[in-house]
Amino acid sequence: MSEVCVSEMRAQRTGAPRFSIRGSRFATPRARLALAVLAILVALSASCGTPPDPDQAYIRTLQVERASKDAGFQSAANSPIPTAARATYLPLKYFAPDAGYIVPASFTAAPARTPAKMPTSTGQVRDMELVGTLEFTLKGMPMSLSAFVEADTPPDRLFVPFTDLTSGTETYSAGRYLEIDRTRTGIYTIDFNRAFNPYCYYNHEYDCPYPPKENRLAIPIHAGEKLAQTAIPAR
Repeated sequence: MSEVCVSEMRAQRTGAPRFSIRGSRFATPRARLALAVLAILVALSASCGTPPDPDQAYIRTLQVERASKDAGFQSAANSPIPTAARATYLPLKYFAPDAGYIVPASFTAAPARTPAKMPTSTGQVRDMELVGTLEFTLKGMPMSLSAFVEADTPPDRLFVPFTDLTSGTETYSAGRYLEIDRTRTGIYTIDFNRAFNPYCYYNHEYDCPYPPKENRLAIPIHAGEKLAQTAIPAR
């Protein structure tokens, strides 16, 4: 699937390549160094005969991804953050990692890819396709999120935009995004620690789809990326 969350008017005008939102994919020297350091730490732990703490290993991986994303946003030629605004937004702000926001989910595929029109931040409409529904339990409450792909693209990744009760106070008012790789089993893991802001949060020239009504979660999601300007500390 093309990365619909970062589709923007500028790229459409110039034909420039889209900027990857997944931190581990930034091909910057700093990002490569950070990933190399993580690999060395894991290797050293294994060589000493002490199995790594899975929670700590996860946190280290998340920290590396976030540092890599910061490095890309700071230096990449097609960074979504204007140079003058980088001191405001960088480093990106997050809630503290919380395993309680990592939940298993079952995926029910739609009978067919169903056309869906999504309003966007620039007043346009994005042609999307509903491909199914993710069902899960979070904080003891059964929930669901509709999953989409951009029209006429391979369905290899799920685009899951959502809002929650932090939207507009602790997190971006227009919602946040998740991108989830497809599986063959129909069993997924939703990790809200990896929820991220759309690029229109940093730069109004970007064209970002708004989450549909059915993806408005009735609880606060204190995980993932939050507002740069918020005075509320990480939890």
